[in-house]
Amino acid sequence: MNRRKFVTAVTAGATLPRLSAQPAGSGPVREQPLTGEFWGPLHYDEAERSQVVEVLDLRRPFRFGGRTGTGADKVATFEKEFAAKIGTRFALAVSSGTTALESAVAALALGPGDEVILPAWTWHSTCTAIVRACALPVFAEVDESFNLDPRDVEARITPQTKAIFAVHLQGNPADLDPILAIARKHKLRVLEDCAQSVGASYKGRRLGSLGHIAIYSHQESKTISSGEGGSVVTSDPELYERACRFHNVGNLSTVHQQAIGEARLGPFVGTNARMNEVTGGIMLAQVRKLDKIIAAARANAARVYEGLADIPGIRFRLRPDPAGDLGSPVFIRFESKAQRDRFIGAMKAENVPVSPPSGSVILPTTPYIENKVTVHPAWPTWNTPRGKSIQYGAACCPRTIDILSRFAGIAVGPKYTSRDIQDIIAAVHKAYPAALKG
Repeated sequence: MNRRKFVTAVTAGATLPRLSAQPAGSGPVREQPLTGEFWGPLHYDEAERSQVVEVLDLRRPFRFGGRTGTGADKVATFEKEFAAKIGTRFALAVSSGTTALESAVAALALGPGDEVILPAWTWHSTCTAIVRACALPVFAEVDESFNLDPRDVEARITPQTKAIFAVHLQGNPADLDPILAIARKHKLRVLEDCAQSVGASYKGRRLGSLGHIAIYSHQESKTISSGEGGSVVTSDPELYERACRFHNVGNLSTVHQQAIGEARLGPFVGTNARMNEVTGGIMLAQVRKLDKIIAAARANAARVYEGLADIPGIRFRLRPDPAGDLGSPVFIRFESKAQRDRFIGAMKAENVPVSPPSGSVILPTTPYIENKVTVHPAWPTWNTPRGKSIQYGAACCPRTIDILSRFAGIAVGPKYTSRDIQDIIAAVHKAYPAALKG
């Protein structure tokens, strides 16, 4: 399922098996289905409006259009504030999470013959950024955090491995300590993909500040959003310069050169992934709300976890750092897919719909990956001896497939009311025991 549709899917009960819709007890918990909205746009108000109006009034939508110091410079200001929020020296605003990944891959100088380890369950862009650089994706299993299983990563390393992509999925930080230790041992770079976890943290530090470089998405369904957009962060000036040049057709802008102090590289072939000032204005307003959004979401999630703690035998998604988790969704573990599906049906009948893990794809089982399809049959990625020999498909990630088949997630939003939280808790108390009984 497209991660952009997670909230819609939860609300509508989309893409789920046809199950009994009988309430687990006398009457549903809610008369109308509990619905959710995307967090960033949910918080739009006069702050975003005034930022956009200022860009329109100045007639300066291109970030490098001159007239520096007019009071606009929305993208540049957002970059400074976002870097400070994450805890890195530099931030680069780009046009999407996908172009953020491609810029970060270019920064790491990944290319033909290089291998990159990434989780088998992630969004398409994490993999396609590797393939578009003509490097080779190597999929590792996830654990019950739905993120990279550190125990499986080291077994995937070869002499050609150059980087590990630690993807923090659905608000939950990956277990970075062992991943970073493995990377140090083998002299590998770590890219943190924080697209689905903007603002989450790990042991007191914001995600994105622990690896060598990190990316974020600001698409509609993310923590803070301008509809589309992305960011790259790093504290390494050379990685930053490479990312800046790549996103700006190989060139280094004055504002970015000033940030690093002195250019280290010359021009090279890049692309156009620049963020415009309208998008930058929205993101500037949004980043100033980030802490408030996260605090509200975490408080509501904490109430749900607390309210479900007394259910005998209930188990939740593995959270390497519960305090750093964004708090949505709250995932419940089952012993079998059949139990999980009964729970989904029972919760839908209570008008508190839930969803299987979504917003990402088991990529090795996706036909175009399994069959190694690119834009041209001579694409280098899979035409080397190693590229031809590597096999994808279900056989390379059986544990990932099993884990994802046994969890159901309940969306929890920053603006859910106390009544909404009470209804979630009441519905689970009814539906969970019923699902186990079969």
